[in-house]
Amino acid sequence: MRHPVLPALLLSFVTVAATAAAAPRPNIVVILADDLGSHDVSWRGSPIKTPALNALAAAGAKLDAFYVQPLCSPTRAALLTGRYPFRHGLQVGVVRPWAKHGLPLDERTLPQALKDAGYQTAIIGKWHLGHMAPEYLPTRRGFDHQYGHYNGALDHFTHVRDGGFDWHRDDKANRDEGYTTHLLAREAVRTITDRDKAKPLFLYVAFTAVHAPLQVPDNYKTPYANLPPRRQTYAGMVAALDEAVGQIRAALSDQKIERDTLTLFSADNGGPNPGRLTDNGPYRAGKGTVYEGGVRTCAFATWPGQIKPNTVVTAPLHIVDLYPTLLTLAGAPLDQKLPLDGKNAWPTLTAGAGSPHADILINTSPKSGAIRAGDWKLVIGGNARDDDDDDGGAPAPPDAKPAPAAAPATESIELFNLAADPGEKSNLADKHPDVVARLRARYADHAKQAVAPKAAPKPRNFQSPKVWGEPE
Repeated sequence: MRHPVLPALLLSFVTVAATAAAAPRPNIVVILADDLGSHDVSWRGSPIKTPALNALAAAGAKLDAFYVQPLCSPTRAALLTGRYPFRHGLQVGVVRPWAKHGLPLDERTLPQALKDAGYQTAIIGKWHLGHMAPEYLPTRRGFDHQYGHYNGALDHFTHVRDGGFDWHRDDKANRDEGYTTHLLAREAVRTITDRDKAKPLFLYVAFTAVHAPLQVPDNYKTPYANLPPRRQTYAGMVAALDEAVGQIRAALSDQKIERDTLTLFSADNGGPNPGRLTDNGPYRAGKGTVYEGGVRTCAFATWPGQIKPNTVVTAPLHIVDLYPTLLTLAGAPLDQKLPLDGKNAWPTLTAGAGSPHADILINTSPKSGAIRAGDWKLVIGGNARDDDDDDGGAPAPPDAKPAPAAAPATESIELFNLAADPGEKSNLADKHPDVVARLRARYADHAKQAVAPKAAPKPRNFQSPKVWGEPE
């Protein structure tokens, strides 16, 4: 006997499936700046002019409490997997040029998942997640197209890092000449213009700007002649970055796909040397630390017609949230063998919902860690700094005091109420032991899942290859 409800259910399922298949999925452009101070954009009052970034940010939602990792490689790993870097062993330092490790091969990456969902995928810029074997290179991790470099801190004009050449197209050495930011912008525009128009596009533009070495064509420095020499060059690099972002937006407009494109922008960590080189505003410390200046960056999300313009999202979000958010928008499944830490942030971006997290783990490492829950933030061993071989100086905060020799850094406990004290000046740990106990317990739950950090001491007598990523 035919079930009287079954035909109606079947018709409903077919209708929903057809609607989902017909619904347009967004092109996705993720732009990541490198070492940009959180307040080195003019929408936050900086004297450095960033008109292109300002226009994009104003067209969508500025993310006021957007968290990343203290350093470069960990942030990129979090973005591309939706998982905290302590699960990869990448919670400390960066993937150094000589490292015999990278993003683990069993990780499902964002470009792999989007490619399986029918997207064309491309990475333009900095990889920094391992190149010790072909299996670790971008075109083996889900990207149809790659253009740029594998390491950090390469010369912006010669494209050389530690004596080895580091510029590649589709994971083969490429000898294009020019300033890195200009080349990456040109390739991003070309990728948008020449894309496969039968597919939605996922374009990840990971600029090497404004990372050291501090280099920029002289004409970009001229408007900032009143600044100290290093800050002047840095400001010029920010200006060149902003110009590049403007070119990417113009390409989307020229192709008449701006309204079909979700654009996301963030930096990979806070600015190094705050107060001398970069500006992290009211936030404490900078790159390499778990204080707000190291992990709370300028960010925005823009999609005309979908995200209200001139809005500000104050709910805390983390870069791991982009993975499930983008896969959901793309209609890609979230089921996978490895657990996700990211949460779908779309209701937060578009409907005024609160943070999808009960708590956000800032980081956990043998030296330091931090966790935020609501307005409360617990910092453990905050005076420690995770090492980085690339930046040339992100010192401990000027107010940092070394832990006593008899006490490990992990015994340094600080509690802050970020709503009242975004600069993390008043340690409330003694006044709120109950909050400390609660957050320490949640922190411990995360920390016990961590794998050992991967180390990469420089081998004795190491000699750089002629071309990074190619066998000698």
